[in-house]
Amino acid sequence: MDTKALRQKILDLAIRGKLVPQDPNDEPASALLERIRVEKQQMVKDGKLKPKDIKNDTVIFKADDNLHYEKFSDGTVKCIEDEIPFELPEGWEWTRLGCITDVIQYGLSNSAESTGDYRLLRITDIQNGCVNWDTVPFTSTDEPEKYLLHKDDIVFARTGATVGKSFLITDLPYASVYASYLIRIRLINGISTNYIYHFFNSYCYWEQVTDKAVGVGQPNCNGTALRELFIPLPSQAEQNRIVPVADKLLKIVDTITSEQESLSELIQTTKSKILDLAIRGKLLPQDPNDEPASVPLERIRAEKEELIKQGKIKRDKKDSVIFKGDDNSYYLRTGKLEESFDAWQFDNLPETWEICRLGEVCNYGDCINVDTADIADDAWILDLDDIEKDTGRIFKKIKKFQRNSISTKHQFHSGQVLYSKLRPYLNKVVLSDDDGYCTSEILPLEFANCIIPEYARYYIMSKTFLAYADRCSYGVKMPRLGTADGKKAIFPLPPLAEQERIVKRITNVYKQLDLISNALLEFEKLDGESFEKLFVSGEDKPVEEAENNDDWHEEFEETEEDEDEPLSLEGLGEDELNDEDEEEEDDSHSSDEPDDFDFSNVDPNDFEEDEDDEEDDEKDDKDDKDED
Repeated sequence: MDTKALRQKILDLAIRGKLVPQDPNDEPASALLERIRVEKQQMVKDGKLKPKDIKNDTVIFKADDNLHYEKFSDGTVKCIEDEIPFELPEGWEWTRLGCITDVIQYGLSNSAESTGDYRLLRITDIQNGCVNWDTVPFTSTDEPEKYLLHKDDIVFARTGATVGKSFLITDLPYASVYASYLIRIRLINGISTNYIYHFFNSYCYWEQVTDKAVGVGQPNCNGTALRELFIPLPSQAEQNRIVPVADKLLKIVDTITSEQESLSELIQTTKSKILDLAIRGKLLPQDPNDEPASVPLERIRAEKEELIKQGKIKRDKKDSVIFKGDDNSYYLRTGKLEESFDAWQFDNLPETWEICRLGEVCNYGDCINVDTADIADDAWILDLDDIEKDTGRIFKKIKKFQRNSISTKHQFHSGQVLYSKLRPYLNKVVLSDDDGYCTSEILPLEFANCIIPEYARYYIMSKTFLAYADRCSYGVKMPRLGTADGKKAIFPLPPLAEQERIVKRITNVYKQLDLISNALLEFEKLDGESFEKLFVSGEDKPVEEAENNDDWHEEFEETEEDEDEPLSLEGLGEDELNDEDEEEEDDSHSSDEPDDFDFSNVDPNDFEEDEDDEEDDEKDDKDDKDED
């Protein structure tokens, strides 16, 4: 499920008055706004606000012609119907953010220090919607009251990659101020901070901020722009009804997100573990009647020696052969030199298995090069981008005439294993089902007749081979597995009959796991309209009413049978599946996409603190232009 879209749907319903029932007995929002205007005027009289702080406050109203107008402090009135984002329910009102806040305040222009009187909250301290206050640096100031943060304050990033992102202060373990690249707002009594914060995460908010942000390389949104934001305001009572319902639903969405990620990770981990068990002979019971793998392996080696004697091929001085001695230990023979050999995690293979070099059982690196000009227009041309990582699925078969390609290609045939030597951590390995041509970064592997290509492909996709390829790759930005190292990779060779059983078992289990994955993908494809059906029954019927609908409720009821039903892995070596991995793989090649609304995208080196504090709107605008 696209949980980001689901979150937005919930927030959209909330700020449109469709998430909870309307109560006609509620005091209208217009009365609340009138009290706020009186309160702000009193704050000016008491010296808590300056006259300039309320000079831009306005009143938005709907006239007899059913159009929206805005009345300014000088008495002028302007029709703003074209600016209003959407229609609101009866009793709601549109207002500006500046009308429901006291001061929209820029932060402190101080440098971070290792010691000081106050913690200095910066953009970069806000990661994934959280702050680790213990790591926030210090500063000192002669104006603590001006910049001191309070519970329920909301701060905004006003520049850079995270411009417009907001953070609600829910707890303050230390006395803290905030840095100049943040803007703080503090709401007037009667306005739910949590309701407004939900609004700050909605599409309605982001559309407005995007329109108001200026600058290309480093966009910014100043205090003036924030002050002018349209806010859909319900009564105080409805704000208090909306918040717990929205919180509950958003928590469910967070759970769905977490469970989706966990399920996807579990499926991938299970596949990896199954391969690990398979290539060690632990996935299935062994059959002592199988012809030992040593028989065809010795035949392959004898045939190679005969070709060398006949002068048809040359002996590679670097070639080495792995063999098992009389003491049942493995040895390495290079030329006439023999030495003991570490079996590289394959020291407990079944008796009928053998280990050898990958280059002994396939034509690793021995490719047929073809000039593109000599390839037919309707021939299949395979590029790396056509292959899905970790699965080997082909997104689409593309013909030569559909592709602008001039580089030399490798020819391949149906039944060959196609291995991507470039960025091997992406795990792009394909069993070809047709003839074609591929980029030179892909190696077509033809295996000996004692090896089933599907088994070979599964081994090359295993965590063991991935770790070896990663360890031996050269190049930083574009790592590759070299031909010599590829040939030297150890290959666990089971009897042919055992290979057939392994392939059959893995294929069947993978089909079951893929069914789960596909169901998850279909769930993720649900669109916003489908989401709305989960929460709204009828055009304006809110979620609380919809929950009373039996049809809506039944979709989410758990049955006793479904509640604790585990995924069956019978026959897969369950004990081994629960074993701890021998060694955790390096996660340096992961490429998780950052969250769109994440403060972690900010580089602290992109910013320098302002030297002066902005005191009025004109100076705010000037400083923002300077920052561009």
